[in-house]
Amino acid sequence: MVDPVVEVERRIAAPPDEVFTYLTDPEKYTRWKGQQAELDPRPGGRYRVRMGPEAVALGEYVEVEPPSRVVFTWGWEGSGDVPPGSTTVEITLRADGDGTLLRLRHTGFPSEADADLHREGWQMYVGRLVEVAAGAQPDVGSDPAGVSRP
Repeated sequence: MVDPVVEVERRIAAPPDEVFTYLTDPEKYTRWKGQQAELDPRPGGRYRVRMGPEAVALGEYVEVEPPSRVVFTWGWEGSGDVPPGSTTVEITLRADGDGTLLRLRHTGFPSEADADLHREGWQMYVGRLVEVAAGAQPDVGSDPAGVSRP
């Protein structure tokens, strides 16, 4: 059996160094994902994002290579299926003309069903990042998913 993988690739109308800040700056992060973010973007640093009242994604940064790559572990506080740190998210940024090609790869899921849920979420959030990095101003902390998941 092949381990389930989530992959999302999108072009963003902003240079890699600008897009990178949306992956590492807590204030900018919550413009596209989550209601509150505690980010310490260095190997071993904390990654914690409150997605909704009872949903908190938790992990730690593994690799941080400005402005081209971020790798962090991921899971849900209180989850038995996808516990904190049990999966890995790798985001790479590559210059593409005057913009950036973002590629997200999320691995380590225990089931295809878990991967499908995360795929749906990442597609929505990366789409939101595309809009925010291009200048759209969604409400800070107004996560559209209202994720509810322990």
